Amino acid sequence: MIEEPLAGGGVNVVVRVGETVRRPVGAWTPAVHRLLEHLAAAGFEGAPRAHGLDEAGREILDFVPGDVAHYPVPVYAWSDAALEALAVLMRAYHDATADFTEQDAEWYFPAREPAEVVCHGDIAPYNCVYRDGLPVALIDFDTAHPGPRLWDVAYAAYRFVPLSAVGNGEAVLSVTEQAERLRLLGDAYGLSDDERAALPEVAAERLRAMVDHMRQQAAAGNEAFARHLADGHADLYLTDIEHITRHATTFRHAQPGIT
Repeated sequence: MIEEPLAGGGVNVVVRVGETVRRPVGAWTPAVHRLLEHLAAAGFEGAPRAHGLDEAGREILDFVPGDVAHYPVPVYAWSDAALEALAVLMRAYHDATADFTEQDAEWYFPAREPAEVVCHGDIAPYNCVYRDGLPVALIDFDTAHPGPRLWDVAYAAYRFVPLSAVGNGEAVLSVTEQAERLRLLGDAYGLSDDERAALPEVAAERLRAMVDHMRQQAAAGNEAFARHLADGHADLYLTDIEHITRHATTFRHAQPGIT
């Protein structure tokens, strides 16, 4: 059995074996597998299927063919068409989880209220599979947990607009360009006026939660998160929180229906 290490894996070691992927498991894995089964039954095709555990105790998932947009993100992943396709994919995923009934299962992150859907928890280019320049599937559902749609959408906006002051290897867009791409994402997803108005604040809150989680994990001895802190990830997020907060009015007023 030939194992091929896959790129990425900032926290976990992930390998490909034939047409499957093998990943470490956690207490949340049973809930994630039931979620993936639910998505399959709902006809959602933008996620891998789960196939139990292998003899090494790793989860077995479908290998989804295509390209994963690791940082520095390829140019094609920054197109307006790719951004709108991501929003459509995310909306279809959320809609497919709205009637998932196992809200009280054990998840990586605790549920957040209102638990409208099961959030993916880390919708970013490195967790999307692209074909012909467009995202067609989400991968790595470890951080899935019940929560409001906007919790996922706001983080995706941070990653895909991107709502960044310093960038992560990509060119930094002007605030005007960021606001326009945020409008495109909101339109394609179908955000309400209230959701559009709340998005900047939620994005900042989501990044604060990520910084807190990184610090807690590093303090508990998690070497991967300690490396992230040493590499300046928290500093980048804190800078971007300040950027989003400073320009929140522009981001809100760029949205249809906001005056």
